[in-house]
Amino acid sequence: MTHNDIHVPVLLERCIELLGPAISHPGAVMVDATLGMAGHSVELLKRFPALSLVGLDRDTDALRIAGERLAPFGDRVRLVHTVYDGIAEAIASSGFPSAHGILFDLGVSSLQLDEAERGFAYAQDAPLDMRMDQNQGVRAEEILATYNEGNLRRIFERYGEEKLAGRYARAIISARKDAPITRSGQLVQILSEATPAALRQQRHPAKKVFQALRIEVNQELSVLERALPAAIGSLTVGGRLVVMSYHSLEDRLVKHDFATRAKSTAPAGLPVELPEHKPELVLLTRGAEQASDDERLTNPRSASVRLRAVEKVRSIS
Repeated sequence: MTHNDIHVPVLLERCIELLGPAISHPGAVMVDATLGMAGHSVELLKRFPALSLVGLDRDTDALRIAGERLAPFGDRVRLVHTVYDGIAEAIASSGFPSAHGILFDLGVSSLQLDEAERGFAYAQDAPLDMRMDQNQGVRAEEILATYNEGNLRRIFERYGEEKLAGRYARAIISARKDAPITRSGQLVQILSEATPAALRQQRHPAKKVFQALRIEVNQELSVLERALPAAIGSLTVGGRLVVMSYHSLEDRLVKHDFATRAKSTAPAGLPVELPEHKPELVLLTRGAEQASDDERLTNPRSASVRLRAVEKVRSIS
């Protein structure tokens, strides 16, 4: 299959609709902060011929593939190998003072899921790696080998919202005494055996644990906490930011940050709202938008997406 077959951009038309008013003018700069295989970026560059793009990704394989797909657009494209909390530095190093549009498509990419050897998918036996940047960082197998029971339980509860976190942590500690847990098949078996039979029929026992390990390996929530203010600070007034999240922890962070910045900071009872108290952002979506039933059928990755978007209306120095 081609990369076009593998990767179908989620909520593509809605993203273009939301970003369009901010990036349709000559000299506009768009940042795809989670470039992946560049599905959204290819379409944005096609539809806005005066647009320049800065594409960020921590995954060198993704950057290579994206570079091939974006090559026809020539010097309109700058690619940067970085985690998305480095967005401000990436824009500056690409020669731009700010951005007019920014897109975050969070979570694990189609490329990472489809390459079994990366260890992201619990349905395929593979080494327990899970690093989005394979050149650095701690592997999932190292976490399973070194974290104590309390820390394993903490990440399963916090990042996986797993009700059996304690049971799974104990099972892992017990199993690793006999042999290192280095492959996804081993971990799935340990979790399955630790799951009550009645619950095994309701959901896959590994789903939430694998999510929690991936988030811990890549420090996804702490990166997002830094990336959101960095992205908003990098937008010009009138610029727009679209964020697509795929689990409640991410969406909660995005919702809180956007809501806080979209409110006036004027003290209660102040007769006139001073300029310095005006909101920094305007919300462009009512709550979190989801994919249509049709899109969910044709693109399963869209099933859990939650999209939020804002426009920057005031700069805060």
